[in-house]
Amino acid sequence: MAIGAPATGSSDNAQAADDGGHIDAPQLQLFVMGLFFIFGGITSLNDVIIPKLKELFTLNYTQAMLVQFCFFTAYALVGIPGARLIKRIGYMRGAVAGLLTMMVGCLLFIPASQTATYGVFLLALFVLASGVVIVQVVANPLISLLGKPATAHSRLTFAQAFNSLGTTVFPYFGSILILGGLAKVSVNQLSGAELDAYRTAESQAIVMGYLGIAVALLLVAGAVWMFRNALKDERHAPSTGLAGLDLLKRHRFGFGALCIFLYVGAEVSIGSLIVNYLKQAHVMGLDEQAAGKLIGLYWGGAMVGRFIGSAVLRVVSPGKVLSAVAVGAITLLAISTHTSGTTAGYSLLAIGLMNAIMFPTIFSLACEKLGPRAADGSGIINVAIFGGAVIPLLTGAIADTTGSLATALVLPALCYAVIASFGWYARRPAV
Repeated sequence: MAIGAPATGSSDNAQAADDGGHIDAPQLQLFVMGLFFIFGGITSLNDVIIPKLKELFTLNYTQAMLVQFCFFTAYALVGIPGARLIKRIGYMRGAVAGLLTMMVGCLLFIPASQTATYGVFLLALFVLASGVVIVQVVANPLISLLGKPATAHSRLTFAQAFNSLGTTVFPYFGSILILGGLAKVSVNQLSGAELDAYRTAESQAIVMGYLGIAVALLLVAGAVWMFRNALKDERHAPSTGLAGLDLLKRHRFGFGALCIFLYVGAEVSIGSLIVNYLKQAHVMGLDEQAAGKLIGLYWGGAMVGRFIGSAVLRVVSPGKVLSAVAVGAITLLAISTHTSGTTAGYSLLAIGLMNAIMFPTIFSLACEKLGPRAADGSGIINVAIFGGAVIPLLTGAIADTTGSLATALVLPALCYAVIASFGWYARRPAV
């Protein structure tokens, strides 16, 4: 099931020119999986810093969800330009550009902390996300091209498992570092210079975490630069229409792009609310750090499911599998919001297992038969990830209006219902 013709004509040709290093196809696949690990882990840290910033700046749910809004707005603004950049400078140089942009975003947490200003934190997250978008525009089509077209669904799902590995590991240690000192003092009791000093001191945990990530990103960018010419004779088709938006006229691709919008929105909404949801007395009554550590179970379920899914998708229709897991997610949401205690808590966390194969399967089903326009398709899909900005903000608004997180979770359930219908629609190969 082809996502696109290999940029080199064959995966065997994925080797370097003399001035750019040598790398073979299996090594290149490992490199791409490493990229999935990095941007997955960084994205999941939003779930940890949301409760931190919510407490420091006394935000309501709608205001706190601006973290996700600013982060995922980068997908809308950078997705298509990012695809154009990749087509201009190539996949490997594009990856370097994305990694360095991510590093700049991490460094912006320093002035954000020093000024103790929520808006500067949001700016830092936007710049960080812009780099993530560029890296993701590289990673999704590249892993699809490095192998047989018939196993593209399985290969992309397997690569996404490394994304989930990052989203499992980062929140656990991020919770220890960032949430460990939360709520030592009540912000409501402080004001003026005293409040600014408290916010600056408490946000240092965020700064230290992202400074470490910045150093790691610089090292990875340097390593990737050594193999900047690893894809010999890389080719891309020129864009037609408005930056490839004409692809939305293809019903299958347009429907799939909508589902990416809804899926990311639903996944991010749930992840963003996990800490506050599990803190509720009628659910599990946990403190912030304990609840934050359990975020890893949500993303860990996605990791396990992707390893399993990469095998299942080789023998079962991807569309049918997509429909089944979407219905499963709706069922778990219903159980969680209509029960209490550990049943309510762990049924919500188990939705991660249902999410496992959704993104790669929707992506590959939507981009089927795009041929040399794979980079254009990846750019549009990355724009659709903007759903991670819109749906969580609406979910937060519902929570604030109704005073109920359970009621707010109806919106992610509706998103999963549309995804289930797309899976059934795309159960047959594209023509």
